[in-house]
Amino acid sequence: MNGKEFIKALKNIIEEKSISEDVVYEAMEQGLISAYKKNYESKSNVKVEIDRKTGEFRVYRYYVVVDDYDDGREITDEEGNITYEDPEINSDAQILLEDALKKWPEAKVGEEFREEVTPHDFGRVAASTCKQVVVQKIREAEKNSIIDEYADKQYELLLGNLAMEDAKNYYVDLGRTRGILPKSEIIPGEKLKMGSQIKVYVSKVEAGNKGPVILLTRKHYGFVKRLFESVIPELQDGTIELHSVVREPGVRSKVAVYSNDPQVDPVGSCIGERGVRIASILSELNGEKVDLVKYSEDPAEFIKYALSPAKNVIVNVLKNENGENEALAIVPDDELSLAIGKKGINIKLASKLTKFRIDVKSMTQIQEEGNR
Repeated sequence: MNGKEFIKALKNIIEEKSISEDVVYEAMEQGLISAYKKNYESKSNVKVEIDRKTGEFRVYRYYVVVDDYDDGREITDEEGNITYEDPEINSDAQILLEDALKKWPEAKVGEEFREEVTPHDFGRVAASTCKQVVVQKIREAEKNSIIDEYADKQYELLLGNLAMEDAKNYYVDLGRTRGILPKSEIIPGEKLKMGSQIKVYVSKVEAGNKGPVILLTRKHYGFVKRLFESVIPELQDGTIELHSVVREPGVRSKVAVYSNDPQVDPVGSCIGERGVRIASILSELNGEKVDLVKYSEDPAEFIKYALSPAKNVIVNVLKNENGENEALAIVPDDELSLAIGKKGINIKLASKLTKFRIDVKSMTQIQEEGNR
């Protein structure tokens, strides 16, 4: 490949990968300087210039004319290390006036000159170095592009394809990259099939050594929240709003909603005609139950709704000595188990949803305590 063909190919890559042309050429020039010094055992102060039209590489050695080799630019730190105020002008870049006059008769102290020192076989070194630099820049550009693309996807719902798995993780093809879905983050009891489409919640996006690391989950309460937002038009247009979501993955979720329009039933909107809307959400949850709770600013009323599927609930809101929120919920005897739930899950979720410590008792328990 000749110089012009190289430049044409390089421009095509730069355009295709959306990489800054200046960034690539500057990196190539720096890489060629390092390659020159390494391959030709040079400590000279050199620069490499690439003709962006012809593709030719030229190496130049730079000099500053001095009347002696101590130009006062050396700086010695406390440990005795020598640096320079201007790293471009150091002892390797200096030439005595008497020597400079032999090359440049008009030379004066303080002036800078350069001479070409391109080795005859530098093209071979240059080609290899440029290839490495371009490949590296393409990787960096693609990595940064993917990070930029997915940076704002954190806490969002994405659709992908199950691409592969190992002992601990599933890997989900999201398009330009793959996300990691730990097996500990799938809904308990669900079976996933390779190649199938899957909805996932992005719990974290971070830059890794080889590109962005996108961590996925189906157990986070945000997964349920985003499912509702993706299915219910009234949540998308703001007619109803989602107040809060709590979840015991694979068992039960509670979703509190309220309406900004008194004519709109927030719970009914989420259920949909003949239960179509809630059915599409439940199909993603592997049998997990979902309680739709109408949010109320009245704590007692909110707690009553939150204890669903129990219905006939009487709530007394209390304040304990520490000022913490407490409530006593009284239910008919035959609804006590519903209010508490299997292994106490229902009352636990209701407490998290309302931010009240709830004590549930049956009518019989209250009467017995009153008698005592």
